Amino acid sequence: MENNVHQYVESLCLAAKAAAPAAASASGNQKNEALRRIAGLLRERSTMIVAENMRDMDNAAANGIPGPMLDRLRLDEKRIAGIAESLFDLCRLEDPTGAGERIVRPNGLIIEKIRVPLGTIGIIYEARPNVTVDAAALCIKSGNACVLRGGKEAIYTNRALIACIKDALAGVGMNPDAAALIEDTSRESSVALMGMRGLIDVLIPRGSAGLIRAVVENASVPVIETGAGNCHLYVDESADLEMAVSVAVNAKTSRPSVCNAIETLLVHQKAATEFLPRFAEAVRPWSVELRGCERTRKLLPGIAAATEEDYRTEYDDYILAVKVVDDFDEAIAHINRYNTGHSEAIITRSLENARRFQREIDAAAVYVNASTRFTDGGEFGLGAEIGISTQKLHARGPMGLRELTTVKYLIDGDGQCR
Repeated sequence: MENNVHQYVESLCLAAKAAAPAAASASGNQKNEALRRIAGLLRERSTMIVAENMRDMDNAAANGIPGPMLDRLRLDEKRIAGIAESLFDLCRLEDPTGAGERIVRPNGLIIEKIRVPLGTIGIIYEARPNVTVDAAALCIKSGNACVLRGGKEAIYTNRALIACIKDALAGVGMNPDAAALIEDTSRESSVALMGMRGLIDVLIPRGSAGLIRAVVENASVPVIETGAGNCHLYVDESADLEMAVSVAVNAKTSRPSVCNAIETLLVHQKAATEFLPRFAEAVRPWSVELRGCERTRKLLPGIAAATEEDYRTEYDDYILAVKVVDDFDEAIAHINRYNTGHSEAIITRSLENARRFQREIDAAAVYVNASTRFTDGGEFGLGAEIGISTQKLHARGPMGLRELTTVKYLIDGDGQCR
């Protein structure tokens, strides 16, 4: 059985790799027309897609998937319309391929450095069917082929979505093999994709810290780490407390299951007495479970004690670790010890502390007086994103179109020898 799964995954990767050169040479107009067709098919087939999604939702609920994860899985007419609209936004963005610079050397060599697609991209992700469309669309626009491996919780939805994508590609004369979905959702299919070195140029995992760790540790294909978000908000001594409450509530409760939601709240000791009771009252409607240090528990009697593990955990749920810190330096040290390099924020009136925070915090996105929930390709003006890179090589932060390309040098000569 394992050998059959490997052969099945290999066949999809071989077909995608064969389709990659044509995908790379497709015109900007052809790629944009494919995206518009995907959007049109999503709208035309939305009733069917929602029905397939309900099958996934029912199965997930029966298997005890928690509420925030069910929210990630759910598609309705409004969310499908939003996905379709994002494709039109993507059409309006500049095609990153072909852009570059020209250098003329003293010996007459003409060197052009241009952006080209990465090639064939593998994406492993969990119960987020919107990723199926976002990832495929970004790969199409940037001239890449892709092989998608979604979670078992979304298999019926993903099948409906990939059919729209393939039909759209075929409708504009592009090879539908350039967008493939691995429909086998066993662990063996993920392992097989991780081993497709030579067929897959880069592998991008999107999901839980456990998924990302498994891919990084087991893949022979080069990996770009994305998504793990143990994010923090620090309320400084000089913070506007009304702003701090508003931003902290948004950063935790607007969508707790996503990677840019905060998981730990740090509060300066001089702001804690006034801030913490106000914040606890503000998050009461969402029944957020607060877990605090000893000083926090004195101000908020009845909450659970925070453990070392709590400060390391990405909950993806209505749970928040809270810690009162002595000063700015302790906040910086705590964040740099526990964060995952995703998004970090400070609320402060001090320009000096704001700039120090942005300079000293080691993360892809560092905010002053704003919610971490803005770490998103669309919010940054990049269109859809394929993930938030938390590493430092090749790409960091929201990965849009440009991050799905690399460079190639084209050299023209007239008989020069060295």
